[in-house]
Amino acid sequence: MAFKSFLFVSLVSAAILAAPVAEAQLGLIGGLLGLIRIQGTLFCTANGNMGANGTATPVFPNALVQLQCGGNVVSTSTTNASGIFSILLDPLNYILSSLLSNCNLKVDTPLTSCNSSLPALGGLLSSLQFVGNTPLGALLSVANIIPAGFRFVPSN
Repeated sequence: MAFKSFLFVSLVSAAILAAPVAEAQLGLIGGLLGLIRIQGTLFCTANGNMGANGTATPVFPNALVQLQCGGNVVSTSTTNASGIFSILLDPLNYILSSLLSNCNLKVDTPLTSCNSSLPALGGLLSSLQFVGNTPLGALLSVANIIPAGFRFVPSN
């Protein structure tokens, strides 16, 4: 019995010591549960994806990437100079299965802003794909989600 109490106290102590990693953004409870991270690279193509056979494809810098759930924007990120975006979510507000089935990534930044030969009207849309968890110490983990593949959506 004493060993079980010691083990429980040790686990709770470890969780409290590890929690500051995420506490600043998500609060103590979010830090204990983990994070949800949506990240990817946006390419400057008509469909926002890498070129065929991994050919050199320019990236799409300074593009606004919106996470939309049920038609509402719930979070945003802007791609950096390398076309990379990242969105962190609190697992207390979002259920992974709901994110994967009810949410999309949307890019309304005109494609002409990175390549004048691409369409001026329309945007990019992608569903989400879960690719696994990354452990952060003994108790924390990050659920990793990526775009399933962008497609061009003409403006109405």
